[in-house]
Amino acid sequence: MRLLVLGAGLQGTACAFDLLSNPAVRQVVLADVRVGALPAFLTPFVGDRLVLTALDVRDGDAVRAAFAHCDAVMSAIPYYFNAELARLAVDVGVHFCDLGGNTGIVQEQKQLDAAAKARGVSVIPDTGLAPGMVNVIAQHGIDQFDRVESVKLFVGGLPQEPEPPLGYQIAYSIEGMVDYYTTPSLVVRDGQPAHVTALSELEPVRFPAPVGELEAFHTAGGLSTMVYRYAGVIPTMEYKTLRYPGHARVMEAIRDLGLLDSTAVDVKGQQVVPRDVFVRVAGEALRKGKPDLVALRVVVQGTAHGVAATRGWEVLDRYDAVHGLSAMMRTTGFTLSITGQLQATGAIAPGVHTPDECIPAERYFAMLAARGIVVRELEPAALAP
Repeated sequence: MRLLVLGAGLQGTACAFDLLSNPAVRQVVLADVRVGALPAFLTPFVGDRLVLTALDVRDGDAVRAAFAHCDAVMSAIPYYFNAELARLAVDVGVHFCDLGGNTGIVQEQKQLDAAAKARGVSVIPDTGLAPGMVNVIAQHGIDQFDRVESVKLFVGGLPQEPEPPLGYQIAYSIEGMVDYYTTPSLVVRDGQPAHVTALSELEPVRFPAPVGELEAFHTAGGLSTMVYRYAGVIPTMEYKTLRYPGHARVMEAIRDLGLLDSTAVDVKGQQVVPRDVFVRVAGEALRKGKPDLVALRVVVQGTAHGVAATRGWEVLDRYDAVHGLSAMMRTTGFTLSITGQLQATGAIAPGVHTPDECIPAERYFAMLAARGIVVRELEPAALAP
């Protein structure tokens, strides 16, 4: 297999590393506008198996040429490029997947379904951690029931050792965090799509020591198109972010004071956007780069074989000190790699699908486990209030 990874940032380099760990992958091309210094875990591969190339994804002709010489493309660049990249991939006739994160873009990509089927290729958006892995686990849970009443998804990327005042460090970008905390969250309530306020409806979620009790609150994006897919079918579906206790109330106060607003205000004769100031100042303070962990839980309630039941699945992953890979890189970048490999080996039917619609859960779980990322079903006692 010859595979192309777009984006040489944290997730793109993690994806490339995972691909290169598979001997069946003949070559990985890692492309970015500028490919700078590589992380240490990739430098041993540079040469025949890892090729670095400069590529501006806004240059359609260059993108087509790059796509034409590979078996699958994995996009780890900002979501707003993915609709056009998916269209070019279908035109060229190459499999494509991306980290997504914007449901509107995913719906735009869905319009390519007939063309993708005609070309015999698959397009899988939203295939990171959340959305992505958590949705595959949720679908697996749904499949265990005859009738489902409730599906709840919880995911958090956290420092292993929380520090005040937020108990948090930046895993992606602080702009993304601000978006999640200011954008209404789309859920399913009474069987219909509904919006709820970000940071609202706090609840505790308990994980094994040393993680302990975390708090969960609404943020946008994690359900992806499952909201529409299961509207009128499942009464309740929701996605919540996990943080250490106290985080949500601090961020809610910052938001409600207007410090995350995008409208400029006059400050000593200068027009200043509060959000820009917060991003600049808090972004530096929260970029700690210390060992992290990812906590994930899915809880499904329903009826199976006439018996009411609650079942849950959990993932706890931690920083890989041997290779210098964060838990967020492993659970996101590796997941992107796994998806691309499934596509390239013919495990995914042609068309445009979100991960919950197309990824074979048991095979996917086995591939994650081979990387030390274990999807574990919980004992009923662990789900007790």
